[in-house]
Amino acid sequence: MISLSGLCPEQIVTSFPFLPGFRAKQIFKWIAKGAVSFDEMTDLSLDLRKDLKNRCTVYSSAVSQKLEDEDGTIKLQLRLKDGSEIEAVLLSDAENRRTACLSTQAGCPMACAFCKTGTLGFHRNLDASEIVEQFLYLKSLHKDISNIVIMGMGEPLLNMEELHQAVSVICHPLGLGLSRRRITVSTSGIVDGIRKMAEHGPEIRLAVSITTADEELRSKLMPVNKSNPLPLLKEALLYYQKKQEKRITLEAVLLGGINTRQQDADALVSFAKGIDCVINLIPWNTVDGLSFEGKRLIEPKNLEVDNFLTQLERRGLNVTKRSRKGRHISGACGQLGSINTV
Repeated sequence: MISLSGLCPEQIVTSFPFLPGFRAKQIFKWIAKGAVSFDEMTDLSLDLRKDLKNRCTVYSSAVSQKLEDEDGTIKLQLRLKDGSEIEAVLLSDAENRRTACLSTQAGCPMACAFCKTGTLGFHRNLDASEIVEQFLYLKSLHKDISNIVIMGMGEPLLNMEELHQAVSVICHPLGLGLSRRRITVSTSGIVDGIRKMAEHGPEIRLAVSITTADEELRSKLMPVNKSNPLPLLKEALLYYQKKQEKRITLEAVLLGGINTRQQDADALVSFAKGIDCVINLIPWNTVDGLSFEGKRLIEPKNLEVDNFLTQLERRGLNVTKRSRKGRHISGACGQLGSINTV
């Protein structure tokens, strides 16, 4: 059955031609307000609500678990219609601004050496309703979510069509109406996807998990680099920037003793040259069982991170450091997937 949470008003009419346009708008607005069943849509007749129940659903997923960290982070585990499970996270910063972190795939095919989700393998892409519902569930906990980051489970640019549709629903002026400027998608570096975004959108902010600009090391840490090497990635980013005229975020997950060397700083400076970007340093969050070249991965020391940041700043780069959030509930960057996806 079709889940209406992933449709815009005009698409609801297309799917159910018997519905007048104003009814579709009513339904769409109810869903944006947080209605999870037709029974809550009190301005629809009882007969219409009964008919809709037989034809479609409002949501296709359900919250299976809610976890809360002492730092204010909330992680939801969602069970999908086929039994797959995904995670979505609500983050709060020092100013109490809230950001929703959403997933686009059940599992992940990228197999990055430092990411828990990559150990689960790939199950399937999410459809637009399953992406939108993550946001709606998080919004039911806190109405004042100001931003969305598509940085959860999976590689978003391998699910472009459904991502595009989900963004259209979330940003629709008759519903949630979130500004596209407040949505950021993070990719491991899918060159074709970046070029498609440049040409066709969605017109949201772009972040790239670079981790290291050392070609050989990046191929070992991030297998995506073998088919999407750094020279082609940089070309795609420059093309994207020419088309979209937006600043790009380059994310670097810092691994203790691995990618914080002087040569890593030099390589990152060289890669960033010519790109209007900000470098976001992300100290790696512990995931049990992950190793690299036979050695257990460890978190970088604070001094190690600060020294790397200083090296970049001295070379003229704009650098920020990601705050650690949600680590006690495995809700931090790289930790999502402490559940089975099948």
